Amino acid sequence: MLRILRHGVFGLAVLLGLFSATPPAAAAYPDRPVHWLIGFSPGGPVDIVARIMAQWLSERLGQQFIVENRTGSGGNIAAAAAINAPPDGYTLLFVAPNNAISTSLYKKLPFDFLRDTTPVASIMQLTNMLVVSNSFPPKSVQEFIDYCKANPGKISYASSGNGTSVHMSAELFKVMTKCDMLHVPYRGSAVAFPDIISNKVQLIFDNLPSAMEQVKGGNVRALGVTSPQRWPSVPDVPAIAETVPGFESVGFYGISAPKGTPPEVIEILNKAVGEALKDPKLVAKLAETGGIPKPMTPAEFGKLVADETAKWRKVVEFAGVSVD
Repeated sequence: MLRILRHGVFGLAVLLGLFSATPPAAAAYPDRPVHWLIGFSPGGPVDIVARIMAQWLSERLGQQFIVENRTGSGGNIAAAAAINAPPDGYTLLFVAPNNAISTSLYKKLPFDFLRDTTPVASIMQLTNMLVVSNSFPPKSVQEFIDYCKANPGKISYASSGNGTSVHMSAELFKVMTKCDMLHVPYRGSAVAFPDIISNKVQLIFDNLPSAMEQVKGGNVRALGVTSPQRWPSVPDVPAIAETVPGFESVGFYGISAPKGTPPEVIEILNKAVGEALKDPKLVAKLAETGGIPKPMTPAEFGKLVADETAKWRKVVEFAGVSVD
């Protein structure tokens, strides 16, 4: 009888231990490679920042963070793939203004971004930059507006896809200046620049990282930034708002995961990103892209995405644009 009791107590202790222990997946996370989906082409601004952060996370967390480019539909192909992935922390999504814009711009999305994703972490804030072909005559924002009005329908602008901040910055500019321009969407800004450089397409309101790279290379000319004031990393480039009062389009980069991802995993990732944004070497790399680090809690980042979604809904309605 004593032996039976001992076995029973031992079995009960083991059972209680199983229930009280930290879930193995969360405790060991990550114990295999993590796939980080981005909606734009290699070499573009999202890709550049994602690879900077992925390298840091790989080194710190001991597993490979693999950046996967799932281009098309203004980033919605990547978003759908991430949302439909198992919510285990091994598939993440790079989040940017396109995700906030698409909610109202696209009429037939197979998902609800705010409902179907879990916010993980904010990475940085950035502005867009209006850059034009070196062959394009205007040398300032005011000259550009005057030229556009004198040549209605003869100017085309590139974007990194429908629903991106690159697209909507131009649409907001069109509405506020009454400029008539044709939209030419690409699968990322990197693939658009050859046509801009050759003046096949005259301009783009690109994210600052890739726009800066092209300007520094002498391939295009900068006319203005979309932030309400001049951006710290490019103080010599005027804000478009200096010519068009009230014009503003400031973006954000961050990480989300499929709905249902364990909170323990979210906490690990958020803490790691927060540590990364305190690393002087990584911050210096982000500064080279023109970004300003913006660490946030998951709740704070979730509120930012929700607020941006509401803001861009107003812009989409104001501009009167939509994608079926």
